[in-house]
Amino acid sequence: MRVVIVGASSGLGRSIGIGLAKRGAHVALLARRVEMLTTAAAEAGKYATAIACDVTHTESVNNAIAAAAQALGGIDGVVYATGIGNVARIEDIDAAEWAHMFATNVIGASLVTAAALNDLKSSGGRAIYLSSISASQTPPWPGLSSYVVSKTALDKLVGAWRAEHPTVGFTRVAVGDCVGGEGDAMTQFANGWNQELLAEFGSIWFTKGYVSGSFIQIDQLVESIDALLRSGASLSIPEITISPRPPAVAAVE
Repeated sequence: MRVVIVGASSGLGRSIGIGLAKRGAHVALLARRVEMLTTAAAEAGKYATAIACDVTHTESVNNAIAAAAQALGGIDGVVYATGIGNVARIEDIDAAEWAHMFATNVIGASLVTAAALNDLKSSGGRAIYLSSISASQTPPWPGLSSYVVSKTALDKLVGAWRAEHPTVGFTRVAVGDCVGGEGDAMTQFANGWNQELLAEFGSIWFTKGYVSGSFIQIDQLVESIDALLRSGASLSIPEITISPRPPAVAAVE
């Protein structure tokens, strides 16, 4: 199985790329941070290739996907794990932040899909896009407006690709709380966030039950992604949700 993982330098993308490689897949790891990609490829093993890619630039995406297809001898699957977010009051989000959020979380996903489309059609492959339960399972999270709106747009984007290209498998994977692996494989999603705002909004998330305190084990996520990719386009799997089971509440005697 030949898979391109976009956003593979850190966090869940890195964990998925390394995890798929250890399960026998030949992988191309794509991201902007080449040094981190190189160490990820070394950890993944001899069937991993590191390729620089900036999803906000069409030429970079086209060149990276072409290099990945050449290195792998074709593409059976794509995992779009790239995603950024920021905690902010909605009235403070300026045009530049909105544009950057959509360029990375939505437009980049479409550019990658377009570049890999012919290879996916030839192999009868599947493209997977990591989304969030905040975009599909809960009301919008206060403080995460730009992220939630962009991930909701991503959900519709995946449906649009499916409608126009039914011979390729397109699956949105809504992921609940998951810390990823260790070191660079740990999620860096909240790095750089305003800690005062995070504390303020975080208490709201807990009160509303959006955050349970339980986490998905990264091996469970990788195993699910692996199974989806191996199904190719033979099964229609528009979306799945992978979330931790809430902690059990002890009975009161």
